Amino acid sequence: MSAAGLIEFVSGELARPVSPAISAFAADIAARGGAGTVAVLFYGSALRTGETDGLLDFYVLLDDLAAWDWGRPARTGARTLPPNIEYAETSGEPKLRAKIAIMSLAQFRDHARAQSLDTTIWARFAQPCGLVWRRDEAAASAAAEAVSIAVGAAAWWAAHLGPPSGPAGEFWTALFTRTYASELRVEGKGRPGSIIESAPARYAALLPLAWTAEAIRFAEGAGEALTPAITPEARADAERAWRRRKRIAKPLNLARLAKAAFTFSGGVDYIAWKIERHTGRRVEVTPFQRRHPLLAAGPALWKLWRQGVLR
Repeated sequence: MSAAGLIEFVSGELARPVSPAISAFAADIAARGGAGTVAVLFYGSALRTGETDGLLDFYVLLDDLAAWDWGRPARTGARTLPPNIEYAETSGEPKLRAKIAIMSLAQFRDHARAQSLDTTIWARFAQPCGLVWRRDEAAASAAAEAVSIAVGAAAWWAAHLGPPSGPAGEFWTALFTRTYASELRVEGKGRPGSIIESAPARYAALLPLAWTAEAIRFAEGAGEALTPAITPEARADAERAWRRRKRIAKPLNLARLAKAAFTFSGGVDYIAWKIERHTGRRVEVTPFQRRHPLLAAGPALWKLWRQGVLR
């Protein structure tokens, strides 16, 4: 198995420059973990579009969860159901706002593997991301290796759940259609295709590298078609494994949303903002929900589920 080509690709992608304001914001966030902060990853729609009027998405990776400045309940939550989610904003203008996820580097690596029951890490980090802060060059290498694990996991599932043969984009679209449908998301059904259409050459180049890293043999045919050597038995096993992950995905998302409302200031307002931004449907947050976010999160999310907002 050779992952060198994949790691080189990921390292180059992570090193792409971002605006100085975003880099400075990431550095301020990283400082909260002191010397225990390994790296800050930047991903999501703001990275793809360059727009900064919404929430930026950062992942903070730590050597140890004890490095972060939180209390015991939040630290317990980070150990049992990572990552913890918090909100941050800059003090100057133009104001930048961010949703930050905090977990250890070891947790990230574990959740990024194809064997993980949690699909969220590899589904997100198979998409473009940037390394907007790193402690040193060794930390940059560790972050690139960790993201490469996520890309390899996504490619493994794409080979086993995707079409028998086709262009790379069809494998990625099939995969993201599955992951978006399994999670508690508010984006429209066309979202998986739009992700691939935003960078088709990137996904076409990435899939062969990731399959090679995962020791998946494949043939290249006419019209950019790729044919992975996956037996019917292996596909059937993967389908059964995927059904198990699909069953737990939305309950896991609900648990994380409820925990997020409890572990960071403004959590309920963030959930409401997220839903309104993606659906155009305004969610009124009551004073009770702000005072008791953990008690309010479950019933509020259940109501939105019944109304068809979170499907």
